[in-house]
Amino acid sequence: MLIARYAGVFSNQMELKEKIEALFAKTEFEPADREVYEEFKLALRRGEIRSAEKDAEGTWHANAWVKQGILLGFRMGKMVEMSQPTETLRFFDKDTFPLRPMSLEEGVRIVIGGSAIRDGSYVAPGVVVVPPAYINVGAYVDEGTMVDSHALVGSCAQIGKRVHISAAAQIGGVLEPVGAVPVVIEDDVMVGGNTGVYEGTIVRERAVLGTGVILTRSTPVFDLPNERVIKAEGGRPLEIPAGAVVVQGSRAVTNAFGKANGLSIYCPVIVKYRDDKTDASTKLEDYLR
Repeated sequence: MLIARYAGVFSNQMELKEKIEALFAKTEFEPADREVYEEFKLALRRGEIRSAEKDAEGTWHANAWVKQGILLGFRMGKMVEMSQPTETLRFFDKDTFPLRPMSLEEGVRIVIGGSAIRDGSYVAPGVVVVPPAYINVGAYVDEGTMVDSHALVGSCAQIGKRVHISAAAQIGGVLEPVGAVPVVIEDDVMVGGNTGVYEGTIVRERAVLGTGVILTRSTPVFDLPNERVIKAEGGRPLEIPAGAVVVQGSRAVTNAFGKANGLSIYCPVIVKYRDDKTDASTKLEDYLR
């Protein structure tokens, strides 16, 4: 029975994939096309499909057709007013991207105060959203994660279980190019306040990103314990190793002008790998959830 159920889900996904790829090639749309798009968006909302997945070897791969489906929403949608005429703040957007419908039964804690979760995102049971936070279309936020105040989860970003995205942290999303792997934050990662993780970056499980750390694909990361420099190579993303504790650092500018003026530039530094002391200092207490 279980095998048959999974086979059915896979068959439905393949059928939806074929429909989306066919629609993506079109330049004009019919009412029936909008129905296909709404079916696609519902599958995103339920977490049945996602913009990237990890294979058995631990490598992340983009699902280009899912990104194509999200882009279809921008092409199909019409600009409408999404606020009430009596409201002071007015909002205008494509009618394909309203706020995500939420219910108490989903088990997501949305604290009073004005967060926005865009439709077409998956937010798992046990997630806590603290205002004002924003979760964009295509994002996947797994169980037990906290998205703290002023934090952003960008389009198509993949967030694992029990992640703490601290206040004002920015997790960029990668919608285009469709073949690019979006930003990935794996299970049990601690993302410090005012941290920025942008395109071309994967943060492996249990890593800790200290306050203010900035990561992009072009950022070299200096690993002190292993005396190495970690870089993105060969078209692959920058990967922060599992359990790494990353803080802000700097390195000297070595040309004559830099030396004369005592200049240095920012660089992220791995100062250690996670241990019991780190776990104790970064643990998000159960009562906060």
